[in-house]
Amino acid sequence: MSAMKFCRECNNILYPKEDRDQKVLLFACRNCDHQEVADNNCVYRNVVHHSAGEFTQVLQDVAGDPTLPRTKEVRCAVCGHGEAVFFQVK
Repeated sequence: MSAMKFCRECNNILYPKEDRDQKVLLFACRNCDHQEVADNNCVYRNVVHHSAGEFTQVLQDVAGDPTLPRTKEVRCAVCGHGEAVFFQVK
């Protein structure tokens, strides 16, 4: 998908527009009457780039969070506590 589409008639930016009757996504120019059917239904994409530190960050208050899942099948090797809180970062 290209970042922006431009009008073939006047070289201005084409904006996404829907045709509710035919249920088709169009790209339309706001300066002239040029319209074209979109070849892809994605009109915006937000890509978030995380640093390595964000993935390995250990939160101090995680053990006190009552909404996180817990297990008693794991014992801490340091203190011997029999309960662990876990979560998955996506």
